Amino acid sequence: MMEKISSVEEYIEKHEKYSDALQFLREIMISTEFEETIKWSIPTYTINGKNVAGIGAFKNHFGIWFFNGVFLKDEEKLLRNAQDGKTKAMRQMVFKSIDDIDKNLVMKYVKEAIENQKAGKMVKADRSKKETVVPDELLNEFKNNPGLKSAFYDLAPYKQREYCDHVASAKREATKLNRLKKIKPMILDGVGLHDKYKNC
Repeated sequence: MMEKISSVEEYIEKHEKYSDALQFLREIMISTEFEETIKWSIPTYTINGKNVAGIGAFKNHFGIWFFNGVFLKDEEKLLRNAQDGKTKAMRQMVFKSIDDIDKNLVMKYVKEAIENQKAGKMVKADRSKKETVVPDELLNEFKNNPGLKSAFYDLAPYKQREYCDHVASAKREATKLNRLKKIKPMILDGVGLHDKYKNC
């Protein structure tokens, strides 16, 4: 289950291995016109309320991700797809140590991302996808737990689909109920099924 983080300082302190590097990236971010916030327990940087970039640390690396990074020119070839085959818009800039960070280069990408956001460049959601079918097991839980139902429908549509597919894909009823038991606290926490694995 993803731990709730209430401030950027708390997030940076939690990741001791990369705390100096994260603070360095943060200073670059807040030196611009970005508004700093916490979303999904991760430091996120916005323009006019729209997500543009975020910083984060994982077991063996840390970095920046750009929500609509697909539009960045990336002349230095520093970006990689967050999830090949799945992610259309998001791109990552990954580092292993603070010495890998070229402040001027990072700033160049950040400024371009800001301008792209102001210009309205973003990947439009595919509305042609079929409607999410909520399995009966989850619908039954909603009847007994209105808070769970509310939290589920507050999630992004793709996260709702991931949870529904996770439960429905189990062949045995016992497995479905076991999966349901495990995902309930995650849904209530407002996190997606695969959030902790994303960008790893």
